[in-house]
Amino acid sequence: MSPTPLRPLARAGVVLAAVLTALVASVVAATGASAHVTVSSADATPGGYGKLTFRVPNESDTASTVSLRISIPEDEAMASLQAQEVPGWTITTTSAQLDEPLDAHGQEITSYVSVVEFRADAGGGIAPGRFQEFALSGGPFPDAETLSFPAVQTYSDGTESAWIEPTVEGQEEPENPAPTLTLASGAGATDAATDTAAATDTAAATDEHGHGGPVSNEPAGLALFLAILALVVGLAGVVLGYRAGRRTVSS
Repeated sequence: MSPTPLRPLARAGVVLAAVLTALVASVVAATGASAHVTVSSADATPGGYGKLTFRVPNESDTASTVSLRISIPEDEAMASLQAQEVPGWTITTTSAQLDEPLDAHGQEITSYVSVVEFRADAGGGIAPGRFQEFALSGGPFPDAETLSFPAVQTYSDGTESAWIEPTVEGQEEPENPAPTLTLASGAGATDAATDTAAATDTAAATDEHGHGGPVSNEPAGLALFLAILALVVGLAGVVLGYRAGRRTVSS
């Protein structure tokens, strides 16, 4: 006796389950991808001076982020670079010699700040479910469209997240992308400054002490919950369709 084909309800359940499984996977991937270390600026333009803001979310559920080490490649060297103080963190800088000196207002610059490290004081750091912003100010910025700053995030349990992979235009984002900044110019810089300032004000409002607020994953979390719920319903349809087919055959 040949096997009984699936009834329409069962077939629909199978299709629904496959679609929703893919949806859950995409939501999970999107949620993870949003937790990278990123860099932004409201006023950075080629040849100008400005502020760089690095946003560092804590991806660990059990350990705190205790260090952020930012590298400045030589081809993105700036004659002047300073770090903004962050309560509860110690800042150290490393300098490197330049193969080709920089000219800053008629002065020859032969070395530059190549590494900036923010390290949490004992017992501190970025706790799970929190984020922190670190700022650098400097210039002049190179005459380029984008700048990339490889960064290494260290946790209290000794593990590290190395955000060092270059992002290539036209290709998929790498798993561990280096923080990359697109330099603004002209009127676009003013618009970017307004948008970034508004975003910064919103983030600062989450914590009056300036240590950053909880990372909000509510939209992604809700989408994931609904996708899982729909998947359960779809699988239930498969089971019901199969049982209905069995009863029909038996009768």
